[in-house]
Amino acid sequence: MGIINLTPDSFFAGSRKQEAGEVLQLAEKMLDEGAAFLDLGAYSSRPGAEDISVQEETDRLLPVVEAISERFPEAVLSIDTFRSKVAEAAITAGGHIINDISGGQLDKDMFATVASLHVPYILMHMKGTPQNMLKQAHYEDVFAEVSDYFADRYYQLKQLGVPDVIIDPGLGFAKKTEHSYTLMNRLKDFNLLQLPLLIGVSRKTMIYKTLGLTADEALNGTTVLNTIALTKDANILRVHDVKEAVEAVKLWEMCG
Repeated sequence: MGIINLTPDSFFAGSRKQEAGEVLQLAEKMLDEGAAFLDLGAYSSRPGAEDISVQEETDRLLPVVEAISERFPEAVLSIDTFRSKVAEAAITAGGHIINDISGGQLDKDMFATVASLHVPYILMHMKGTPQNMLKQAHYEDVFAEVSDYFADRYYQLKQLGVPDVIIDPGLGFAKKTEHSYTLMNRLKDFNLLQLPLLIGVSRKTMIYKTLGLTADEALNGTTVLNTIALTKDANILRVHDVKEAVEAVKLWEMCG
């Protein structure tokens, strides 16, 4: 899953694209490199990011969804939003999947909206909001809390008839570095839920701060953790660097 951020302030500068030409160029590059999905986000979820209106998010997002759908009709588009109105508009414009960092917690209408749209839903774990989530990073047992959260939220989605649910433990979202690595270590234990598992470690703090680097220098560390995630049964890698992730998948598959 290739990340395309339609924001001016996402933490990794290489993923920020706002001009239509730049977006289409990046989309083409990612698809050519083997991306199975493109994840389009118009609301920055980095810690402390500015809160923008539904209208601004929609204005950033919809023209890009429409442009990519027209240019690359075979592309599967994931819509990174926690707002039901944005989700509905983006699916109508050509999107296929909703990727909700809040797991329906920040918009009470999100689950019902996804059910009515009959699209797959990526259920991520986060506490609080992007503006305050770092203050929420407190757990007695991070794996138990995240696992219980998934079980509860999935039950609600299933009751509403949402057809396909993918889980994402939300590494770095309301989690200190040690929490994220605890979850990485226990990824296989999420198999108990019998749901596809998405992992997003690409160029995150858990890599570059551990290594004393910057996000721009964190590609090698990203590849290492992506490979570890594959060995622990991750099904989808959400990445800024598609070519390197596809290479990791191919070599992992060669190992049986």
